[in-house]
Amino acid sequence: MSSTVKPEFIELECGSHTFCQPPNYKQFTPDNSAPPSPGTDVTLTGPFPEVIAPSATASTVTIPQRNESSLPPADGGMQAWCFLLAAFLVDATVWSFPFTYGVFLESYLSEPTYAEQPHAQVLLPLVGTICTGIMYCSGPALYPLIVRFPRCRRPAIWLGAAICALSLLAASYTTKVTHLVALQGVLYALGGSLIYSPTIFYMSEWFIRLRGTANGIVFAGTATGGLVLPLVFPKVLASYGIPRTLRYLSIAIAVALLPVLPFIKGRLPHTRVHGPAPRASNREWMKNPSFWLYTIVNLIQGFAYFMPIVWLPTFAKSLNLSSLQSAATLSALNGATMIGGLCMGYLSDQFNSWALTLGSLVLTAVVTFVLWGILGNTFAGLVAFGFAYGIVAGSFSSLWASFARVYANEEPALSTTLFGFMILSRGIGNVLSTPIATALTGAHALSTSLASGYSVAGGKYGGMIIYSGSCFAGAAGLALFGWRTDSWALRRVRLNTNEA
Repeated sequence: MSSTVKPEFIELECGSHTFCQPPNYKQFTPDNSAPPSPGTDVTLTGPFPEVIAPSATASTVTIPQRNESSLPPADGGMQAWCFLLAAFLVDATVWSFPFTYGVFLESYLSEPTYAEQPHAQVLLPLVGTICTGIMYCSGPALYPLIVRFPRCRRPAIWLGAAICALSLLAASYTTKVTHLVALQGVLYALGGSLIYSPTIFYMSEWFIRLRGTANGIVFAGTATGGLVLPLVFPKVLASYGIPRTLRYLSIAIAVALLPVLPFIKGRLPHTRVHGPAPRASNREWMKNPSFWLYTIVNLIQGFAYFMPIVWLPTFAKSLNLSSLQSAATLSALNGATMIGGLCMGYLSDQFNSWALTLGSLVLTAVVTFVLWGILGNTFAGLVAFGFAYGIVAGSFSSLWASFARVYANEEPALSTTLFGFMILSRGIGNVLSTPIATALTGAHALSTSLASGYSVAGGKYGGMIIYSGSCFAGAAGLALFGWRTDSWALRRVRLNTNEA
């Protein structure tokens, strides 16, 4: 029999990623008659040119015998776990260099060839910030493109891998600071974005119910690389110098990515119709104040989050610690981030995301003021700060997937778009945090008679510590408002349901 349906409720065998939800058979006919059996012709009304018939506004298709059952299972199965392992390794490889740039920064600033160039004290700290900033901020520009042009996703991944390796190789043959900014900061970030963006999109296809856990595992890759490399780089830099270290790193990135990139692929097949895929149609999230409030919270958290990551080795050097001890503080931070990310990802699938956000921000503010500010004048205090900071602050990004899931449900295209806005807000804070930190360290030193982290280097870093802790505390206040607002809204829904 023939029945009229709305096209957005059908997952076609041709694999449009936007229309991925199972049919709602109650909407097939006005009288809610029985759903059609497999193989029955169904008439689709309304414009649907990009998926079914480019020249028609109505078409007749056959409900396939094999639909969801023909796809690999989501949230489990060999292919899903292979993808997740590959995504973890990709994240560890691509993000580990910018997140351990603090070790390179220490070497650059201690090498006269680089440090004595004009504006080197300002430009060299910007390399790592620009790199991570572009990788974060490119999301809203790249995600609509990878949603719109699905056949370009995997070629983009391979192109990005080549750019990452070649940019570091080229940087090893220059000593000009401006060239380092362009190669290590900008070009590497573009390559990393081309790898990272399709990977995030594919994660939304492979994991739906366990998306928060999967997100935590993928983000733990960043911390894994950051745990090992800060302990390795100082020895390599001391033995071979900056240029050869960059060449070795370039080769290591190529060798690490080549075996795993074949596993970075989607769960849903591409459409067989040539041309761009349809974009997400759900725009309700744009009217939701809760989403924009979380975006602001994420932005404020980003203004402070990167300061310890970039400046902790330099801060440790001011305590006359060895290069290995300085790197150990950053390794403690990154290692704890791996643990915190895994735990937060799991918790985000079980508990309210606003409550987890509030807890993370409050604890981060306390850790910053107490462990860094008061106890940060000793090696033990710095290691304790790095570990605690990684647990409570490094896990914050593992909440992004759970927030995106609230507004996107099971639509990968929309989930990826919302994820892009969250990454963008973090990236803006990242980019602006470096000039803010430079201004704070160059401003009037904080005077204190007590031996503490606030007084290190004559109080040079005191303003940075107070600024970072204040950002976390302010974001916590907004998170409390968001949590209470969501709780009140849920209570009203329950009351209305009971009255009905």
